[in-house]
Amino acid sequence: MNRLYGYFMEPQNFSVNDGEGIRTIIFFAGCPLRCKWCANPEGLESAVRIFFNAETCIGCGKCALNCPSGAGIDLRLPEEREKCTSCGKCVQSCPTNSRKILVRRCSSDEVLNMLERQEIFYRHSGGGVTFSGGEATLQQDMLRELVNSLYDRAVNLAIETSGYFEFEEVKDILEKLDLVFIDIKHMDNSRHKAFTGVSNEKILKNIRKLGELDFDVVVRIPLIVGVNADADNITETARFVKAAIRNPKIELLPYHNFGDEKYEALGIEKPSRDFKRPSVEMVNALEELIRAEGVDVISYL
Repeated sequence: MNRLYGYFMEPQNFSVNDGEGIRTIIFFAGCPLRCKWCANPEGLESAVRIFFNAETCIGCGKCALNCPSGAGIDLRLPEEREKCTSCGKCVQSCPTNSRKILVRRCSSDEVLNMLERQEIFYRHSGGGVTFSGGEATLQQDMLRELVNSLYDRAVNLAIETSGYFEFEEVKDILEKLDLVFIDIKHMDNSRHKAFTGVSNEKILKNIRKLGELDFDVVVRIPLIVGVNADADNITETARFVKAAIRNPKIELLPYHNFGDEKYEALGIEKPSRDFKRPSVEMVNALEELIRAEGVDVISYL
C-alpha cells in the first residue's frame, strides 16, 4: 500500500447520527465552502491547527518558552496566532492540557489501523464508517485509498458532503458507498453564494447525477432561522429533491452554536448572533411541507 498522508480532525467513534448502526466518523480537514455558521472552523483548511483554552490556562508560560516561533500564551490574539506554525511543541509542554491539536497529519495506515480496532462494533450493529469534514472529496487520493481498503473488507460506507466537487473525478469512489448525505444550504443561488461563498449550481447538478446511481441519497438541510428556514425555500427544495432523486429523502438539521468555543480558541470571529435555531413547532411545520411534496422526512439524530 502506498503511504499517503492527509489532514484530519478528531474522529468520532460510537456515533449513531450519520448512518445505520454504530459508526466511526472520519472528519477530513479542508473545505471549499465558507458557511457563515460553520460549526467546525478548525476544518476549513487542510493544515494542522492548535486549540487554546483560555479558561483552563494558568498562565505558566511554558508554552511560550517552548515555542520556536515566539508565539505568546494567548493564541486568541491575532498577532500571536499569526506567529504560530502549529508545530505542537506547546501542546507537549502544557501542564493543564489547555493546548491541543485539533487537526492532525495522519497516514492512511494510521487511519485504517484505528478503524480496524472498531470493526467489531460495526459488525454487531450493522454500522460502519462515515466520511465527513470539512469536505472529504478535497483530499481525493486519501479518500479513495480509505474507501477502497474498507470496501474490500465489506465495511458499510457513507459520506457526508457539501456536494461541491467534480463528479467524474470522484465517481469511482461514490460508486463504492452505501449511503450519501449531501447538503442543500439554499435553493436561491444568490443567497447560497452570500452565505457560503460559492454558487449552488455545481451542488444541484451533482445531486441530479447522484440520483442516477444505485445507493441511498439523503439531502440534508442545515435549518437556520434568517437563512433558509422559510416555507418557500423548503418547498422549493423538496420539489427539487423529488425530481432529482429516486426514493427522495430529506433530513432537517436545526442550527446550533456548539462551535462557538472553537472560534474563540482559534482566534476567529464567531458566527453572527442573527442566526437562530428553529423552534420544534417550526421544524414540524416544515417537515409537513416536505411530506406534502412526496418526499420522506427522516432523522438520524
